[in-house]
Amino acid sequence: MFSIIQAAGWPIWPLLLCSVVALALIIERLVSLRTSRVAPESLIEEVLGVTQLQIPSGDVVNKLAENSLLGQVLASGLRAAQTDARLSEPRMRQVFELAGRHAIHQMERYLNTLGTISAAAPLLGLLGTVVGMIEIFGSQGPTGNNPTMLAHGISIALYNTAFGLIIAIPSLMFYRYFRGRVEAYVVDMEQASERLLNHLTSRGSSSSSTSSASSAAPAARSSSKAAAK
Repeated sequence: MFSIIQAAGWPIWPLLLCSVVALALIIERLVSLRTSRVAPESLIEEVLGVTQLQIPSGDVVNKLAENSLLGQVLASGLRAAQTDARLSEPRMRQVFELAGRHAIHQMERYLNTLGTISAAAPLLGLLGTVVGMIEIFGSQGPTGNNPTMLAHGISIALYNTAFGLIIAIPSLMFYRYFRGRVEAYVVDMEQASERLLNHLTSRGSSSSSTSSASSAAPAARSSSKAAAK
């Protein structure tokens, strides 16, 4: 391996750095974008079940936020409902949208870097090819070709081109894969947020109606007593 690096010349070092960074980012995103850490299955069902009777306590909401990114989005809506049970639907929707944007930012972290590496690696390989061609033309002399210089130039050109493609192809494939995962998670979060939003707003409306009816009952009894007198 070291002999290959020596034969590839100095242009190989930026490519090696890109390969290390790309590998680290791919592993990190594979871990961070697992379903259990982003949008666990049946989490929204559990949240809807817990909020059937009342809004859960702050400790429960905090644990929900620590569960996953989807948990953070749902917890933001529950915190807003704790603050104001009669919060309007547009305001509640705005709370969910702000939390959703933060979650998307977390999911897309480092993806631009990975995409940049997938685009830059072939160019760095091309740079190595150009350097190799310069070495080849530099081997031309009035007395003929220098076989050592010629072989070294060819090695630089071919090795760097190959390394650039070896780095770029997997980086691009994982970049597109992660993009697809993020888009799918965004759809899941939107659907879960919409369900919780409808649940909280309908719950708030029913509680408002109940409180209005209970306050209207004493007034009606007082009016009937006054009419009887």
